[in-house]
Amino acid sequence: MSTGTRFFRLRNLAAALITLSGAGQVAQLWFRELSGTAMAEAVLGIAYILVGIGLLGQSRFTLFVAIVVPALAATRIIDTVTLENPGALLITRIAVDVIVVLCSVIELLRVRKPTTTRQPAHGDHS
Repeated sequence: MSTGTRFFRLRNLAAALITLSGAGQVAQLWFRELSGTAMAEAVLGIAYILVGIGLLGQSRFTLFVAIVVPALAATRIIDTVTLENPGALLITRIAVDVIVVLCSVIELLRVRKPTTTRQPAHGDHS
């Protein structure tokens, strides 16, 4: 397996995970009382789905978004929810966010263009 294929699969893994997480957040509307919090979760789910679709492309901007949005969402969950007895679904959601962030960071580091240094000309010895 080539290195390019492995990293391509990381990007696809991140896309699949964030899309499934977003679909789950939207689907929660059918299982809980409609409130401001439920609607905010659904809007975040839609954002996750859009990021997942974006990750199927080649944009580096989408990789930045796939790092920032799940990281902020996981941080918000950890700050606002009592973590004394978290449910399995909450732990899974945080784990998915962390995996998406890690896959996106690895992919972003791989596609980042290396900085070029000035090579001295043939007769230039400075």
